[in-house]
Amino acid sequence: MIEEFSLPLAEPLSTADGAIERRDGFLVEVSHRGTAGIGESTPLPGWTESVEECRTALDAALETGSDEGDYRAALRSLAGEGVPAARHGLSTALLDADARAEGVPLARWLGGDRPASSVPVNATVGDADRETTVERAETAVDRGFDCLKLKVGARPVEANVERVAAVRRAVGEDVTLRVDANGAWGPDDAANAMDALAEFDLQYVEQPLAASDLDGHADLPDEPAVALDEALVEHPAADVLDADAADYLVLKPMALGGPGDAHAIAERAREAGVEPVISTTVDGVVARTAAVHVAAAVPDVEPCGLATADLLAADLGPDPAPVEDGRVRVPDGPGLGIDPAEVSP
Repeated sequence: MIEEFSLPLAEPLSTADGAIERRDGFLVEVSHRGTAGIGESTPLPGWTESVEECRTALDAALETGSDEGDYRAALRSLAGEGVPAARHGLSTALLDADARAEGVPLARWLGGDRPASSVPVNATVGDADRETTVERAETAVDRGFDCLKLKVGARPVEANVERVAAVRRAVGEDVTLRVDANGAWGPDDAANAMDALAEFDLQYVEQPLAASDLDGHADLPDEPAVALDEALVEHPAADVLDADAADYLVLKPMALGGPGDAHAIAERAREAGVEPVISTTVDGVVARTAAVHVAAAVPDVEPCGLATADLLAADLGPDPAPVEDGRVRVPDGPGLGIDPAEVSP
């Protein structure tokens, strides 16, 4: 079953393809191993296929799976087809059903016997003038966050350095700071920014150069550390790891083809000495909860980009994984821990 939905955002989301005011996608439900599983496909321009392409791929996959009685084969048919959001929806539904059939949370199904009961998350302060940025940072710390991410791609390097310096002075040395350039810098700006930002004890600079430039990222200074996000849309994770281009990988299950794919990449990253950070593409509660389970299946995971429910003005159902004091609770019910009867477009 496929049901279409459209979720309004609390505020427009700026992307490389323009502002987004709604998140349009599909709920996916399948019968697998004698139980129902639910998933979510929420394409995001610039990261995944279009909404139309996603629906076409889902229709074909579910028809194939229904006709042949094998949704796993249908899932495999979506691999490598450039439709990661469609694959995410079907994959999540199958994993939800698998874990439900075993009577365990999805985090345990993915990652062994001892998944985390809660996961640390960062607060995204975003881009604003210096005073507003400081105010937002202080508010986030007051709410219990001890890891903050600032957007730094939309302003001149000097202005962003001033913003980061002001936040560091305001929140002190015990709060972890990250910055995200969203690939906005050229080589000279990136080198200057990295040099200027090194004194503020940043955990990492996310996507300082264009997503295509793995060699450029590999050549950046060792400090601050580099995280790659958009690069995983342009390159297979194996190529990113082989290039030694990052110290952290920001993994969005919706853009990677599903929770299982994201977890597998997280494991490979760890083996290569690269830390995984699990994030979302501003998804509905089904996909967001799936990402929480992925993070919980990664031992001692770094703070993740999962505190995104507030970016939506409406959701698909109750949130079983709320954020409190800078951590998100991992549902302990079977599968995703979401009652399908409480989820609807």
